[in-house]
Parts: sequence; C-alpha cells; structure tokens
Amino acid sequence: MHHALFSPIRWLSALALAGLLHGAAQAQTLALVSSEKDNAITVIRLADLQLQAPIPTCKRPRHMQLSANRQQLLVACSDSAAADVIDLRSLRSVDRIPLSDDPEIFDLSPDGRTFYVSNEDDAALSIIDATSRKIVASVPVGREPEGVKVSADGKTVYVSSEVANSVHVIDTASRKLVKTIAVGQRPRRMALSPDGKELWVSNELGASISIISTAEQKVVHTLTLDLKGARASDITPVGLLIGRDGKRAYVAMGRANHVAFIDVASRQITERVLVGRRAWGLALSQDESRLYVVNGLSDDLTVVDVKAARALKSVPVGRVPHTVVLY
Repeated sequence: MHHALFSPIRWLSALALAGLLHGAAQAQTLALVSSEKDNAITVIRLADLQLQAPIPTCKRPRHMQLSANRQQLLVACSDSAAADVIDLRSLRSVDRIPLSDDPEIFDLSPDGRTFYVSNEDDAALSIIDATSRKIVASVPVGREPEGVKVSADGKTVYVSSEVANSVHVIDTASRKLVKTIAVGQRPRRMALSPDGKELWVSNELGASISIISTAEQKVVHTLTLDLKGARASDITPVGLLIGRDGKRAYVAMGRANHVAFIDVASRQITERVLVGRRAWGLALSQDESRLYVVNGLSDDLTVVDVKAARALKSVPVGRVPHTVVLY
C-alpha cells in the first residue's frame, strides 16, 4: 500500500491549489457512483455518459468524498469498517484507513487531518486522526447517527440522529457535545449555506427540511415538501445540496421519485423534476448546469438539465447506488 498518498502534510500543501480548482480550472470528466451491493465504484464518462471499467472497492461502499487536494476519493465501506482510498489518476484502490464499526457518513476537517465518522451501531461520532490512523475520541450522540457536516472554519461538527430526531452540535476543540437541536422525523443529510449561517437538514419521515440558524442554534423554519398526487408518506427526502451562490437548494425526494428545486430566500419549491425510483444522492456539475441524481431502487443515475428543470437521460449503475461524486 502506498501510504504516502494519504499524507496529511501533502493535503495541507495542496490546500491553496484545491481552493483554486474548486472555482476554476479543473474540468470534471467523470461521475463516480458507489454501489452497496456490488462492492464497486461505477465510473461514467461525463462527455458521453458511457460506462468505464468499474473500480473494485471494500464491502458495502456508501458515502464518498474527495480529499482536500482532489487527488483521492475516500469511500466509507460499512461492512469493512474502513475507508478505501482511490487514487484518481490510476482509478485504483491504494490504501485503507481503519474506521470504527459500520461507518456510514463522514466528513473531513478543512486541513484534512481529522476524520469525523458517524457510527450507527455505537450511537457515536468517531474522531480519527489521519496521521496516526487511530480513534482519538468518541462522542456519544443520539441513536442511529447518520449525517456529518463540518463547518467551514473547522470549529463545529453537526451530526444528525435518525432515532432521536435531532441534530447534535459538537465543539471540535473540546470534542464535547454542546447542544442538541430538535428537528423533523428521521433526519438524514445536511447542507451548510455558503455563508455558513444556515444548516439545512432533510427529514426522511417528516417530508420536510429543517432550516437551522447556526448563530442561534435553533430551527428557524420548517419547509414542508409536497408533490401533486403523492401522499406525505411517499415523500422521503435524503440527499440535499445548496448551490455555490446560496440562492437555490436541491432535495432528492426519495420514494416520490422527484427532485425539488427550492428558492432559498423565499423557502418555496420552484420546480419538481421526475427522475428514477427512490431519488437518493445528489451532485452538481462545476458550472451548476447539470444535477446528477442517484436512484437507489432503479439502480441508475439521472442527469437533470438545471436551467430547463427536466431529466435528460438515465444511465444504469451498480446495484443499490448510494453516493455520486464528480471529478
């Protein structure tokens, strides 16, 4: 294994470059989709939506995230208790980072030195030092923790608890739980507004989005999702994104098989786009002209034209796709 590829020092030296890449130069060429049942990453060429050779990975790959320098893809594998490290130049697994049992969602500190991982079975947030590869702290949270989101300044970690219907606020310096915020039923994923002032939380069994003021640390608005002809129980939001300018949010509506476009200022749904079965994970292209939607029950990826608010094409991917990352 090439452990140097995961060196936090290398990540740190590339932070300035990573910031430039995010806003400009590097063109995205691939969509990478984790498949829980196939133990593989599906690779799709964005130019023509053609499937490339899949990347074998560890058991039950779920959440994925780019490293700070955008040279590695980090994959949380729930049944391997590890993060697989995929080198994006060779599209091969080059390392494994031990995590605690059943890792589902994770996030990284801004400097890339620390993993924050939700562990459903332990009802805890594990804090892992990337250099020593050791768990340095475990913070008890509500049962079945799911979403993990680190603030841009790295001072706060938010963790959603599906059973407790809460978002837990953890101070990274003290590694202590400092606040618990009641949200909707079965909160799943979270998105921070670009200015860091709001945290949006998808409530899977509440057919809603809880909007939290990060300054006040309380819910300031609950946005109810609806769809003509659908019962509230059929609207099960999970995936959630906010555009770079903070003006529009996107929510995958789960069993309702649609994605909602939301005007952030007015808190109103402006468009509802039909995609595949159980719309789940989301990714936006760099110019935000395309939205890529992972559909967990139809085992495909739908490409949505954002300006026209319509689906363009669906591409078959692996069984039970979970997360899509663009590179």
